[in-house]
Amino acid sequence: MSSLRALSPLETRVLGVLSEKQRTVPDSYPLTLNSLVAGCNQKTSRNPILDVSEAEAQATLDSLRSLSLVTESSGGRASRYAHNIDGVLRIPSQSIVLLTVLMLRGPQTPGELRIASERMHNFADISSVEAFLDELAERPAGGLVMKLPRLPGARESRWTHLLGGAPEEDAPAPAGARGSDEASLGEVAALKANVARLEAELAGMKALVGRICSELGISDAS
Repeated sequence: MSSLRALSPLETRVLGVLSEKQRTVPDSYPLTLNSLVAGCNQKTSRNPILDVSEAEAQATLDSLRSLSLVTESSGGRASRYAHNIDGVLRIPSQSIVLLTVLMLRGPQTPGELRIASERMHNFADISSVEAFLDELAERPAGGLVMKLPRLPGARESRWTHLLGGAPEEDAPAPAGARGSDEASLGEVAALKANVARLEAELAGMKALVGRICSELGISDAS
């Protein structure tokens, strides 16, 4: 990947959000720090789900600025931030869109990438997506994506970005080694978030039942 160092997960999230919002909400771009944090912490179109603070986002912006991947400008009362992926990586806008989806959603098949990219770019067909992925993988200055080994039972191979370095599991698992209950780190994070949400909802329901029982003068069996 040329001389660009491997990015941290938070750096890829911030960079992905800036690239996404440039195309989906151009009137609000470049982004303020508040808008960027909201984009990083979205519950939709993100894998894994994160809880990024303003301080963390600001520190990440500063590190990306040192790599020339982010620029800062003054607009109104707040600083605004824009990405400079095209200037640093020298790749076409279609390739930036695919990288953006991979940074925000994790490994995807070409079909999933085409659907997820619709708001940013309308690829004619899956073959078009695959052509840009192949170009990114064979980039002379260093590959930016790679095709992952096909999972058992899967019809398509997934692709992942290499901005954070090569994935740890870059070889196919032996037959039968991956159980149906094995989940990726992103899936585990999403499950934990769902469990926390359900626990909060349950606590709220218990409190409501307790208040109703108290008002009716009956004992709370919970």
